[in-house]
Amino acid sequence: MADVKAKAGLEDIVATDSSICFIDGDRGVLSYRGYDIHDLARFATFEEVCHLLWHGHLPQKHELGDLQSQLAAARPLPEPIIRLMKMLPPGDGMDALRTLTSALAHYDADAHDNSPRASYRKAVRLTGQMASLVATWGRLQVGGGPIAPDPALGHAANFLYMLLGERPDPVAVRAMDVALVLHADHELNASTFAARVAAATLTDMHSAVVAGIGTLKGPLHGGANAEVMKMLLEIGEDAPPDRIDAFVRGKLARKEKISGFGHRVYTTEDPRATHLRQMSHDLGKRAGNLKWFAMSERIESIVKAEKKLNPNVDFYSASMYYTMGIAIDLYTPIFAVSRISGWSAHVLEQLANNRLIRPRAEYTGPAYPQTWVPLDQR
Repeated sequence: MADVKAKAGLEDIVATDSSICFIDGDRGVLSYRGYDIHDLARFATFEEVCHLLWHGHLPQKHELGDLQSQLAAARPLPEPIIRLMKMLPPGDGMDALRTLTSALAHYDADAHDNSPRASYRKAVRLTGQMASLVATWGRLQVGGGPIAPDPALGHAANFLYMLLGERPDPVAVRAMDVALVLHADHELNASTFAARVAAATLTDMHSAVVAGIGTLKGPLHGGANAEVMKMLLEIGEDAPPDRIDAFVRGKLARKEKISGFGHRVYTTEDPRATHLRQMSHDLGKRAGNLKWFAMSERIESIVKAEKKLNPNVDFYSASMYYTMGIAIDLYTPIFAVSRISGWSAHVLEQLANNRLIRPRAEYTGPAYPQTWVPLDQR
């Protein structure tokens, strides 16, 4: 171990082989199974991306139909899960999602079967159920009742219908579909790595996903878009340009972080931000209120000019979700609604060629050996 040097945060350390996701941060490239994220965002549905992540290829028409039927069958939640949800105290959506996802294992016939077929069934089931959990939790938090999924609706449309209680229009459905596609996977990010570490012990998929949820909950991984929206609200919807400028420059002068900017991997613009910027604009235009989008654009221009930082996936998703009428507390859980597809794909890949993940640490403690001193002489 003497010639192996530790790197803080495992930065740039290659931990495994994977055929799921490729990133070139210097060129701003993100691809799933070789497909550029820009093409997927423009043309693919979330269901097509799920099939791509799980099976390694885009689905043919009959394969997509089969997957859509499987997801529709998976979306209804067991009644005991809904009762448990109603018993939980109001609070952080990620806390609820972590607890409820764990509880789902008790009602899954495949819970402790790690065979390839059973694991795939759980991937589909959890993807359908995750959306239902978050939508139903969101309904309950505002005093609404659970809404049963509609098997005639796609995944994005169903989520918005179950959450907001009305049939979403095509612009909203398209925006949510794009958001789900963009958040589906991102190589060995913290939550995906946590899920793979758990899966490598041959624990069940539910436990591996709960590890991912718990990791995503951390503010250094998920949650930045919620902080972005809180910042926009603090500035104020009707703030004049000089107030926006003073607010942002004041934070920069105090060396305070501006949420939604910079990325560990990308030195260019996060390619996902490109599409979320457009979705934020389109939704604001549809709602007749482009103020949040305009404010976000102004903040982006200042931060890029002053700090040379680009917006990441979280920055424009904040104003996009807010314009859609989605509560801020649900922003990170919605991340999980999408990322469950990537988490489960990585669990499937880990189980297919498993080896226990057990890294080493560079020891920095007291020199060895220390001399033992009896208790009465210390």
